[in-house]
Amino acid sequence: MVLAAVIGGFALTGGELGAFFQPSELLIIGGAGLGAFIVGNNAKALKATLKALPLMFKGSQYNKSNYLDLLALLFLLLGKSRQYGMMSLEADIEDPHNSAIFMNYPRLLADVTIMNFVVDYLRLMVSGSMNAFEIEALIDEEIDTAEHEAEQPAGSINSVGDALPAFGIVAAVMGVVHALASADRPAAELGELIAHAMVGTFLGILLAYGFILPLASLLRQKSAEKTKVLLCIKAVLLAAINGSAPQIAVEFGRKTLFSGVRPTFYELEEHVRQVKSAVQSPASENGS
Repeated sequence: MVLAAVIGGFALTGGELGAFFQPSELLIIGGAGLGAFIVGNNAKALKATLKALPLMFKGSQYNKSNYLDLLALLFLLLGKSRQYGMMSLEADIEDPHNSAIFMNYPRLLADVTIMNFVVDYLRLMVSGSMNAFEIEALIDEEIDTAEHEAEQPAGSINSVGDALPAFGIVAAVMGVVHALASADRPAAELGELIAHAMVGTFLGILLAYGFILPLASLLRQKSAEKTKVLLCIKAVLLAAINGSAPQIAVEFGRKTLFSGVRPTFYELEEHVRQVKSAVQSPASENGS
């Protein structure tokens, strides 16, 4: 859409599209931007940015269905602990991949961030050595760290986007210098050289505001989605620690979600009812 609007509008005015094909300008702008990106980031930030780039071309992994599964998983775990005691969760959290509860949610098992977060804090709850205030403070500290790490890729790309217009000016100035050095040429050729030089400014601004900065904004939105998952888990676990029943605890978590992916009270209630029925049916069959 950006290209269609900009290039199409230029073509409608009778502009010559071939004037935009300036490999040397792209080399100056792109090469300088890449160099600044490498110089301005340490190895950890570079790796995190490269790892995050494919996420920009994928849909959100945290949709309503995933949140329903997450809340149902937490409901089952808290329900088991409420019925049989916190120690009953020890086998589940020590080996989630062989847990009858966790195995029902392969998508969540595959998400290392969610699994580590859930298992680590359930382990602290099982130990019983920390109160609600201590666990909340520790969770907040971990979420702050996760937000800082998630911000690195977006910040790195944003810095490159901010620099591209300046690099476009550099390319344009170099083109003007070349044109002035050829002042003895005919006016038509000199005008063409100056026009080519101005393309550098155009490309720098277009790449920055049409592509790079919007991608940085998209990465920030995706990192916010990941943080929201952790905040949802936090709300559920703290509600359980403070004595809320599992059904009420997951309602605390539901309320923290963004409106676009938040299931309704009745959707969550129905999903939990189905999960409870699925768990109780095999138990009844085994008992018979």
